[in-house]
Amino acid sequence: MRIATYNVENLFTRAKALNLDTWQEGKPTVDRFAEINELFENTVYGATDKARMLVLMKALGIDKKDDGGQFVQLRQNRGQLIKRGRMGSLEIVATGRADWTGWVEMKTELVNEVATRNTAQVVRDLNADILSVVECEGRAALLQFSQKLLPAVNGTAYNEAMLIDGNDTRGIDVGLMTKPGYKIGWMRSHVDDAGPRGGHVFSRDCPEFAIWTPGGQTVWVLVNHFKSRGYGVKDASDARRWLQAETVRTIYERLKQEGAEYICVQGDFNDSPDADTLAPLLRDTDLRDCATHPAFDDGGRPGTFKDGHAGDKLDYILLSPKLYERMSQGGIWRRGVWGGKNGTLWEIYPEITSAHDASSDHAAVWCDVEI
Repeated sequence: MRIATYNVENLFTRAKALNLDTWQEGKPTVDRFAEINELFENTVYGATDKARMLVLMKALGIDKKDDGGQFVQLRQNRGQLIKRGRMGSLEIVATGRADWTGWVEMKTELVNEVATRNTAQVVRDLNADILSVVECEGRAALLQFSQKLLPAVNGTAYNEAMLIDGNDTRGIDVGLMTKPGYKIGWMRSHVDDAGPRGGHVFSRDCPEFAIWTPGGQTVWVLVNHFKSRGYGVKDASDARRWLQAETVRTIYERLKQEGAEYICVQGDFNDSPDADTLAPLLRDTDLRDCATHPAFDDGGRPGTFKDGHAGDKLDYILLSPKLYERMSQGGIWRRGVWGGKNGTLWEIYPEITSAHDASSDHAAVWCDVEI
């Protein structure tokens, strides 16, 4: 049984602010986007809240028109948030969340067609029986990718695909695909799990999938995409990732108490193995990182993001003891990633002639388990 995880960075459409040459270019927009939507949720809009909303709306380009921003647009579905004057004045007229229904949402654009095709080549070559997919824009896109794109590159479509919409409004959710014989059985979402101070624990979700294997065993797969360390205040981002890791730990321990033996926690954890944020999973459980197995080959580069440096190991497959002891081989599949300034750090697909054509900035991680 081959298990893999892959951050595809969207299949067909992606938020414009996330589709720039570097994440630093989109960071100001993403930070403002998150801040203004958080302000919108306040029960009462005080003078300070309103003043900050106006500053953010101007910075986002939606002060004059709801759809005037390069990267975002304002949705006012019921009630009224703002009043625009003929002379360019702008006033927040809503007194709180109950006065209106709406939000700021990201504008999207098509992903480079060559990049999407290269993503299909990665998935084809991984040939995983159980594949977790990170940063996918929806189940419909996942099905279209599987049924249309994979056969187009001489790959085999997956038999089942499941994705539950998460908390991220940018269309970067987590999902799962399985080959024939591997049935997606029970599912449980944690999209609404609340933190100790309110709000959602998970930036996207941590769905539990029970996979029924051809041999009659049940393998539990928990798919994750933790809070990015690239956006927002560092201390707050670190605290959020720690809380997410701790919550996943409690889910894992519950599954064990319920009798589960074959459990896999995987996805993009957005931090390195020595980070305190991941300690609840990597140090405080009996889960084992497949990359620490003697049969795992990282090609001399332990990182999974961009150039593969050790500090850029963001993607993981953590195995419960009974899965780890049955692991026979594993590795990092990098052929879809543009490595280094000229893309020459490793062999890449011939269709990739620039970083723009890369399937993703993330390499895929895989391992084989004999059960």
